[in-house]
Amino acid sequence: MSITQKQAEIRIKELRKELFFHNHQYYVLNQPDISDFEYDLLMNELITLEKKFPKLLSGDSPSQVVGSDLQTESRTREFARERHRYPMLSLGNTYNLEELFTFDERIRKIIDEKVIYCCELKFDGTAICLTYQNHKLRRALTRGDGTVGDNVTANILNIKTIPVTIPDDAPSEFEIRGEIYMPFAAFDKLNTEREEDDEATFANPRNAAAGSLKQLDSNIVKERGLDCVLYHVLGENLPFKEHFEALRKASSWGFPVSDYMKLCNTIEDVIEYVKDWDYKRKFLPFPTDGIVIKVNNLAMQRKLGFTAKSPRWATAYKFKPEEALSRLLSIDYQVGRTGAVTPVANLEPVQLSGTVVKRATLHNSDQMELLDIHLNDYVYVE
Repeated sequence: MSITQKQAEIRIKELRKELFFHNHQYYVLNQPDISDFEYDLLMNELITLEKKFPKLLSGDSPSQVVGSDLQTESRTREFARERHRYPMLSLGNTYNLEELFTFDERIRKIIDEKVIYCCELKFDGTAICLTYQNHKLRRALTRGDGTVGDNVTANILNIKTIPVTIPDDAPSEFEIRGEIYMPFAAFDKLNTEREEDDEATFANPRNAAAGSLKQLDSNIVKERGLDCVLYHVLGENLPFKEHFEALRKASSWGFPVSDYMKLCNTIEDVIEYVKDWDYKRKFLPFPTDGIVIKVNNLAMQRKLGFTAKSPRWATAYKFKPEEALSRLLSIDYQVGRTGAVTPVANLEPVQLSGTVVKRATLHNSDQMELLDIHLNDYVYVE
């Protein structure tokens, strides 16, 4: 069905408002109301409408800017803010394997020689940018809004796998970026402790990692069991020609780099890697939500460049959320520190994404009514 420009304008305004709300819930509050898949459906609808009606495209649209983890009110700011030397962009993504062929075709329209891809697990955590000068960690910034981030160096110093000093054969100054994440074992331990203290539990390891990294007391970070994986080296005149080579060298300097990277000669090889890990990820001790595919050659990356929001030389294939069937045993009501009451479903324990799930938030009474939920109902947990 065709849509008029006026109808598109109304829908675009609705989508932008909704997406900005969900960005705030996800990046700032660490309390997402919808799944990544549902969010991406909204974003794709917005992008489609903006392409069809380019006069309605705006530079401040959620389709054009990176989701921000910065507090918007000055009274709530907790960390010093600093400007990124290089913008921290987000990745384009898809849930459709066919679109990986489209990604490959776009690359080959610009690169007329053999392209090798580096495939990596997409750890489900919160982004971090580490700067090293004179072989010492100088600062650690969150993604922020992609241009400015929160300085969380004091907290990063309490994550044991991140080196404070590095060998003399490393460049004297560079950045290395990656993901702070919470392994399933640490996540289960944290939620058990919060239950015992009558505190609201975290919905998933990603929210727990992001919330932990923004703690003002760095000793709390030390107790949370956070870990890190690093996947991108940046700097002037670095002695690398390939992305894979750079990460292998970073590993030799003591940086935590994934052991699961693989070079793929064709997009068909990439798809085999994706299919393989869509199954094997269920047995990993940490959360993953997809595969990142990058052009391996750094000169090719520079030639391909960037859009306003994403690198053209990389994309992410997102796994569809895992589901498991369980039975609702009872409902508890948790009172948070602010006095907010949250209903929590107690479930028959079920294995999901590497951890045992036995509780799930029901958000509020309106949500319970919408779900028409009753004791002994069988429910899908996502």
